[in-house]
Amino acid sequence: MDQIKAYMTKHHQDIMEDMKYIVESESPSHDKALLDVCGQRIQDLLEKHFGYRAMLIEEKEHGNHLRFEYGEGEEKLLILSHFDTVWDKGELPIKEEGGKIFGPGILDMKGGLVQAIWSMKACKDLGLHVDKRVVFLCTSDEEIGSPSSQALIEQEAKDSFCVLVTEPPVAGSGALKTERKGSARYYVDVTGKAAHSGNHHEDGVNAIKEVAEQILYLESLTDYDKGTTVNVGSVEGGGPLNVVADAASIGVDVRMETEEEQDRIEHIMEELEPHTEGAKIKVHGGVMRPPMHKNERTEKLFAKAKEVAQELNMKLKEESAGGGSDGNFTAAMGVPTLDGLGAAGEGIHARDEHILINDIPERTALLCKLIYSV
Repeated sequence: MDQIKAYMTKHHQDIMEDMKYIVESESPSHDKALLDVCGQRIQDLLEKHFGYRAMLIEEKEHGNHLRFEYGEGEEKLLILSHFDTVWDKGELPIKEEGGKIFGPGILDMKGGLVQAIWSMKACKDLGLHVDKRVVFLCTSDEEIGSPSSQALIEQEAKDSFCVLVTEPPVAGSGALKTERKGSARYYVDVTGKAAHSGNHHEDGVNAIKEVAEQILYLESLTDYDKGTTVNVGSVEGGGPLNVVADAASIGVDVRMETEEEQDRIEHIMEELEPHTEGAKIKVHGGVMRPPMHKNERTEKLFAKAKEVAQELNMKLKEESAGGGSDGNFTAAMGVPTLDGLGAAGEGIHARDEHILINDIPERTALLCKLIYSV
C-alpha cells in the first residue's frame, strides 16, 4: 500500500475524532463568539500536531481568521478552508451511523479542514520534505460571501503558484471542481401605504402584493440553457390582517456561468421598477463571487491530481459546480485553483449533511500527496 495512504488508514480513527472535535464546536456564520471558540479548537489541533499555533487575524464583526504556515521554500502553495456553517446552534444533531458521520458543517467543510491538517501532519511524521511554503488559511465567513476574508484570500493568492480548496468533492462521483458558477445576492425592499382593510382598502398600497409581482418576475429570469438560476429565498412583511401592508421585502440568490450573465442580471436589478401604482422599491446587494473558470495552468494542476490519484488506485474526474466557494476569487485572479479536495459525502446545506467514513483515508491521502508533489 502507498505509504501515505497506509499512514491515513492507520490514523483513520484519530482523524475522525479530530473531525468530531471541530464539528462539536458549532459555528454559525453570524455568531462571532461561537466562531472564535471553534477557531480556538482548530488552534488546539495545530498545537497538538505541530507544536505551534496559527497566526490569529482578529475581526470585530466576524469570526477571527487563522493563518498557519508549514514547510520551506521560495514558492507558496495556498490551502483554503472555512469553519463557519449555515446551521444555528443546536439545529443539527451529531451522530455516527451506517458508515456516515452526520453533523453541522461536517461536509461543508470542517471534515476537509481537518483532512488538510492531517495532510501536513503526515508530511511531518513521514519525513517528506515539502520544498515550498504551505499557507493554510482558515476563514470564518465563507457562507455569507466572505465579506471580511476576501481581501485576505486575494492577498495570499497573488503570490501563490496554486490554490487548493478543501470544499467537498461532487457528491456521488467524487469529482474535483475546476469550474463554478458566480453568485449574487439582492434584497428588494418595498414600501406601500397602510390603510384599514375594510373601511379604506382603496386608499392602501399593498407592499405584499407588489412583492408577489416581483417574485413572479424575478423567478421568470431563470434560464437553464444559459446556466442562470434566480431564487427568491426569503419573504418578510405585513402585520395585522385588517391592515393593508405598507412594507415587505424579499431576498434573492442568483447563480450564473458567465460574467456577461452576471452583468445582465446586475443591470436588471438596478433598473427594477414597481408593478403597483404608489409602491416604491429599493434594491441593495450585488455580486458576491465571480464565475470560476479554469485556465491552462488549472488543467495542468488537475492532470497532476489525476496522476496522484492513480497512484492511490483512484479514478478522478473533474466537473463544474453550481455553488460558489472562495476558489472563485482566486481563479478570477488567474491563479490555478483546484476545488473539491475535502471530505466526500452528501447533503451540503441539507439536514442529512454527512461524510462517508470509509473514504476518509483515501481522500486525505489524495490531498497530502498533492501538497507534497505539486
